[in-house]
Amino acid sequence: MSRLEQLLELNQMLLSEQPQYREQAADFPLELQAQWRLFRSLVNVREPKPVGRAFLELQDNLLKEMITERGITKIGSLIPLQENIYLWQGDITTLQVDGIVNAANSGLTGCYCPCHGCIDNAIHTFAGVQLRLECAAMMKEQGYPEPTGKAKITKAYNLPCHSVLHTVGPIVTGKLSEKDCALLASCYQSCLELAEQNHLKSLAFCCISTGEFHFPNQEAAEIAVRTVKEFLSTHTEISVVFNVFKDEDYQIYHQILSR
Repeated sequence: MSRLEQLLELNQMLLSEQPQYREQAADFPLELQAQWRLFRSLVNVREPKPVGRAFLELQDNLLKEMITERGITKIGSLIPLQENIYLWQGDITTLQVDGIVNAANSGLTGCYCPCHGCIDNAIHTFAGVQLRLECAAMMKEQGYPEPTGKAKITKAYNLPCHSVLHTVGPIVTGKLSEKDCALLASCYQSCLELAEQNHLKSLAFCCISTGEFHFPNQEAAEIAVRTVKEFLSTHTEISVVFNVFKDEDYQIYHQILSR
């Protein structure tokens, strides 16, 4: 089955359970990129609920093939800038480490905005619909939104990493406050402690709160590096990758780690 045939079949399955989108879906041309955008849109807006084996088999094959084609980066291929600390610029959904950190919202079930550019959307898209379902079950059991500065761990499903750690960073409105800084440090600390509890030996952090949540990039990086280095000073068995996507963040982290 070709990639286009896979997508067409998956989209028909998604539309059969979400018929309210059939009219909009008809505007997507029957070509590869358009059908991928349609697939991503439909899974982004899909509520967390079980799905049949046929869908999962098709979806899992598709996502794993796409991730492999984009190129999987193993932590063993990276060169540390400091002991047990790495800096890597790229797509975190292609990074093969024990755990990656997702900058989540308080609902913890992912981004529902079709094809949004946030890391939460990318991680849920390429992990597969199973991730949203697991997160929803976890949140139902918890019974309240995820507090800022805490962390939860889930399976990674189709991602090349083993686990996903979800943390809710502070939303900065106006002048950066001491509370904002303390909450961001708590995100990193909570993830590190959770990684240790689950025996993860490598953990990749994204730039928590610096996108939609408006935390200043320089200050966020300073807090991230300081918190991680303090933790690693007494936990030498874990390696940390600072994953950045933008050139600006790469330059900031490289400067801090090169001091």
